[in-house]
Amino acid sequence: MANHKYKLIDLFCGAGGLSLGFSETFSRNFNSVWANDFNKYAADTYNINFGNDCIIGDIVDILDDPQIEIPNADIVIGGPPCQGFSLLNRNRNGDKRRSLWRPFMEVVERSGAEIFVMENVPQLLGSEEFEEISEYAIKLGFYPLSKAKLCAADYGVPQVRYRAFIVGCRFADPNQVFPPLKTHYNPDLVPVEKLGLKSGYIQNPSPWTTVRDAIGDLPDPIGTEINNYGSPPFDLHFGRTPTEISIKRYMSIPDEGMNRFDLQRIAPEITPECWKNKKSGGTDLFGRLWWDKPSVTIRTEFFKPEKGRYLHPAKHRPITHREAARIQSFPDSFQFLGSKIEVAKQIGNAVPPLLASRVAECVEQLFENRSKENA
Repeated sequence: MANHKYKLIDLFCGAGGLSLGFSETFSRNFNSVWANDFNKYAADTYNINFGNDCIIGDIVDILDDPQIEIPNADIVIGGPPCQGFSLLNRNRNGDKRRSLWRPFMEVVERSGAEIFVMENVPQLLGSEEFEEISEYAIKLGFYPLSKAKLCAADYGVPQVRYRAFIVGCRFADPNQVFPPLKTHYNPDLVPVEKLGLKSGYIQNPSPWTTVRDAIGDLPDPIGTEINNYGSPPFDLHFGRTPTEISIKRYMSIPDEGMNRFDLQRIAPEITPECWKNKKSGGTDLFGRLWWDKPSVTIRTEFFKPEKGRYLHPAKHRPITHREAARIQSFPDSFQFLGSKIEVAKQIGNAVPPLLASRVAECVEQLFENRSKENA
């Protein structure tokens, strides 16, 4: 059954980071047969990489349309919008976005999928919504759900990014195979001699992948626009046009790991007044990445240093779109469509494909275990 292709549906798919991790690109055995996203540019990106299976629009409206037929699938994956679970919105009990797991589960039911994987912010796992999802899934005939908060860096992604994953299965207990064993470890915290299967790691894991590993080979960026005629990685490896004062600020904090507090200490005369008045928090703002550590979480405005630790480890500039995509573990061959801002959104919102592939490996194990039992 190793060459069997499982049919996959991806909801709230964005650019397709999850689907990519479940695909042949990462040595997994899943093929997309249907997908959905509300954003046209993200859907265009999905379609150029996976075929024309992505339908643009609101999933609630799509499911209400009698002309739309949900195809049969083996698995449904996706990340319902997570604003309702975030810490910033923890008091917004009436947030309608919290309930988008319901159309997700409706697609699971209508497609006949035997497994689903839901990705979200870690806060979901301790919420009332998780309990509702669990109860609903059990009513549909699923085993008790398996859940885990995973760090992308523990699976080879050069980025410390935490995401929640929920796995449901109709024919076996997903807790038998999920969460995946960690393939990488933090060399600053974990003595390598203590690692092993019993501690949740594979045998002989590797140290965390670093920013240097991901982008150290890239030359200086060229131009300030997407180069649609350039070959990867240079199509997305472009710079910006910072102001003179921005360049002075970059040059004032030349060392890895520096941030806005160092700027205020070294060059108070060019430090924004709002930062001077804010004495605490935000240690990543206007921060410089480290060469030999993973990146912080890549978000949608990684090209703005004032939004986070997005300055290149050595150059006086923010990271480029290509550098952000690599830090997210997208291969250079993956195509992104849309404007600079839209592509940045797609990169920042994506599930790192390499992390997704480790989850996909667990799902494959469930299917393969069943095949062996039925043989």
